[in-house]
Amino acid sequence: MKVIPAIDIRAGRCVRLFQGDYSQETVFADDPLEMAIKWIQQGADYLHVVDLDGAREGSAANMEVISRICSESEVRIQVGGGIRDYETAARYIDIGVSRVIMGTSAVDRTGELERILNALGDESLIVSVDSRNGLVALDGWTRDSQLTVEDVIGDMESIGVKRCMYTDILKDGTLSEPNYEGVKDVLAFTKMKIIAAGGIANLHHLKQMALSGVEASIVGRALYTGDIKLREAIDELKYFDR
Repeated sequence: MKVIPAIDIRAGRCVRLFQGDYSQETVFADDPLEMAIKWIQQGADYLHVVDLDGAREGSAANMEVISRICSESEVRIQVGGGIRDYETAARYIDIGVSRVIMGTSAVDRTGELERILNALGDESLIVSVDSRNGLVALDGWTRDSQLTVEDVIGDMESIGVKRCMYTDILKDGTLSEPNYEGVKDVLAFTKMKIIAAGGIANLHHLKQMALSGVEASIVGRALYTGDIKLREAIDELKYFDR
């Protein structure tokens, strides 16, 4: 299982939110590139970058910052937040992003999702399914839908999506523990590759996620607080599997 550090960008700075709440923000660096370099030096071969402004506004608000990260690092980068159409997805791929992540638009604009799949290929796309009490949240977690996680994942799989990121919003940024049952349920009703996020606070949590069968886990706040040491986690998980 891969451990992928998260770099959340808001107003050009590297931040973390608590349970997706934009009013509960902690700034960890004025320059996200600084954090990208730090995680790369500690062994990261993938970075998870989220444009928080873009997620809420529906546009690529921090593309210039993300472009700098792509141009000054040699690792693969997956980017989410505000990717609502093919043109934005293609621009990200053009600047060096390996995978684009679609959330709201995957639900609201399936035509654009299919266009991206057809033009860029299924390995260039991740669909993000963000759950709050079992229902999918949209628009940067600010809008609740009446769609269940199972319904959305089933629809995405039928379209041809191969990889999904599942996040329990109520666990995100809390340093409590992952929603193991939620992850288990998702793995039970889909054959897609699953990336899990939310609530991972220590190495034990990562080992449990590895045992569950997810392809990767996103780690955010626990890396920034030092509760998880990235190089140690990567080394420990290298030979740790089901």
